[in-house]
Amino acid sequence: MNAVITVTGKDTVGIIAKVSAECFAANANILDITQKVFGGMFVMTMLIQIDDLKIRFADFVDKMNELGQKENLVIHTMHEDIFNAMHNI
Repeated sequence: MNAVITVTGKDTVGIIAKVSAECFAANANILDITQKVFGGMFVMTMLIQIDDLKIRFADFVDKMNELGQKENLVIHTMHEDIFNAMHNI
């Protein structure tokens, strides 16, 4: 199974490293990543594989939310089932 992570906020050094470190800690495999900076605004989308997570997916979502709050970012982590359901209406 996969999940989609989106990150938005003011561009600062280390955003990709911090989000990637949380993925690594939970054993989430990054399958694809795209990022762009628009006039100082950082935007990133990641596709991650979550089959072998060391923690429950809900706990992983909470960890990402905590990271977002700490770093003044908006981080959304969505299971692919929800993502697909939203786009197949």
